[in-house]
Amino acid sequence: MPKTETAIHDYRVELGERSYDIHIEPGCLENLGAAMASLFPGINRCFIVSNDVVAPLYLDQVTKSLEGSGWQAETCVLPDGEKHKTMVSLSAILDQLMTARLSRNEPVIALGGGVVGDMTGFAAACYRRGIPYVQAPTTLLSQVDSSVGGKTAINHPHGKNMIGAFYQPKLVWIDPAVLATLPLRELRAGIAELIKYGLIRDAGFFAYLVTNIDALLSLAPDVVSHVILTSCRHKAEVVMADETEQGMRALLNLGHTFGHAIESMTKYTEYLHGEAVALGTLMAARLSERLSHASAGTEEKVCALYKAAGLPVEIPSFVADDWLDAMGHDKKNVGSRIRYILLRSIGDAFIAEDVSDEDIRSLIASYQ
Repeated sequence: MPKTETAIHDYRVELGERSYDIHIEPGCLENLGAAMASLFPGINRCFIVSNDVVAPLYLDQVTKSLEGSGWQAETCVLPDGEKHKTMVSLSAILDQLMTARLSRNEPVIALGGGVVGDMTGFAAACYRRGIPYVQAPTTLLSQVDSSVGGKTAINHPHGKNMIGAFYQPKLVWIDPAVLATLPLRELRAGIAELIKYGLIRDAGFFAYLVTNIDALLSLAPDVVSHVILTSCRHKAEVVMADETEQGMRALLNLGHTFGHAIESMTKYTEYLHGEAVALGTLMAARLSERLSHASAGTEEKVCALYKAAGLPVEIPSFVADDWLDAMGHDKKNVGSRIRYILLRSIGDAFIAEDVSDEDIRSLIASYQ
């Protein structure tokens, strides 16, 4: 593993005409205007979507950067939180885009975490049947996962991210320095997505996180830079191989089938997304062991890292029928089959489509 990794990093997501760059650089948020001018020559008007937590911290900085490069920017500030990832918020974005009369070539910037990024991307996909958008993620979770790959969506009472589109950004602009203002709980939630990459395809990265978890929680610059770059590389490689989740991209959903059910059953008010994914991954690890796919002790290793990261490890109590109903609405299912992502070992995940309802009932019973 590298001893230091604080320099500028660029990674190209190769998707033909939909290709784009991921730029990682501490302090780069103040240079977003210049990057936009280079990416969109001849365009001088844009629209920024943020929320009422991020906007007071970084909206002025971004606006000044844009104005300094000749941009005129209008803004939409939404309430913060997963519970606001709804049709109401999407309509608010679209209403303001209509009022601003943004043209088909004028871009939208998502300045915020995964909720802002997902909704902004979906609004950009819908408005005028598609306008360009840029991701400027401000949480660890969005920097290492949701800002890359073009999944955009809103939630529905029957399921998370059920209404959306695959729509790639034109640029992902990552400033690790903004993590200094991120609440510790949000930082920990982002670490859950980091751990996912180690579990599904990189045992060495999992081991690196075990060794460096305290440094990561302390935002050691070399560690932060390394984990963001590694995660973006893993996410981009999977997306380039399977953009619309016909096969291997589903592996990125480790823990999400159970985790999305937890979010839905608790009405998106008790757990952050990363926390729910951590709990869901623990359930997937236990199920992997119970079905003899993974060796004994796999769940214990995963649980130990989650505990070290300060993530929750206690599975909430719901009856099995509620679990099955919530998971039956998951967008990753094929027909009436619920697809589960399970583990063979740390660093080796696979898609399991033969898990029975009785297997799930037995798993749920194991927590009672």
